[in-house]
Amino acid sequence: MQNKSFFNTNKRIEEVRTEGGGDVIIVLVGNKTDLVDKRQVSVEEGDAKSRQSRIMFTETSAKAGFNKKPLFREIAAALPGKETLSSTKQEDMIDVNLKPTLNSSQTEKQGGGCAC
Repeated sequence: MQNKSFFNTNKRIEEVRTEGGGDVIIVLVGNKTDLVDKRQVSVEEGDAKSRQSRIMFTETSAKAGFNKKPLFREIAAALPGKETLSSTKQEDMIDVNLKPTLNSSQTEKQGGGCAC
């Protein structure tokens, strides 16, 4: 089964380039790679599309935690003026945990909805 929206990406990529200008970063992301039996687009098809369109390509799985951090690092490295980020050592990177530190009952007792 082929994914119709995948094959209609050319129009959307051109729209983004027109609206975003020359500095726009476009990444084609194959998601839900943990659902192997439901795959609709092969890695080879995604890679070929990205080369044809001159954009970045990667695959991820939010559920399995596959390739999430590398995706955002690649985007950050591609930002204008961030050419030196790609030389940053892995041990120099900082993981940010956005999970609230208080449970909901503690938050309610404090009278606010934010646990920060």
